[in-house]
Amino acid sequence: MEIEKKEYGTYVKEITPVHSTVKNMLRAFLAGGAVCTIGQACLGLYGTMGMEKETAAAWTTLTLIAASVLLTGLGLYQRIVKFAGAGALVPITGFANSVAAAAIEYRSEGHVFGIGCKIFTIAGPVILYGIFASWALGLVYWMGEALGLLPH
Repeated sequence: MEIEKKEYGTYVKEITPVHSTVKNMLRAFLAGGAVCTIGQACLGLYGTMGMEKETAAAWTTLTLIAASVLLTGLGLYQRIVKFAGAGALVPITGFANSVAAAAIEYRSEGHVFGIGCKIFTIAGPVILYGIFASWALGLVYWMGEALGLLPH
């Protein structure tokens, strides 16, 4: 019995991939920086087109979301994530990818029971707890103002 455990442990060590933390961190840093650089370039481009700062920011957000969804639909986003790891999961693009990937995965089950029911499988908890946290913090802020602990 003990020999089998040792053999199994050896087998697990042989087949378990070894990852370089430094290499993964560097890839994530470069990929996340690239996404942010692209976003900054879009913001600058839209600004030079005469858009106000808030309008340019909104169009930049839409551009990053559209690019993420397009890359997901073409099957390229997963390849980027495989290379870049967490760096490709910058909130705006990663969130768009999670919604689009679920829609693509369940489209064969139909619009209602496939896409409609499953599209927020991954993103749903993020939305739920994000809204709840915003509500809770707003309540704390409101109570702080009502008690005179915060300036109006």
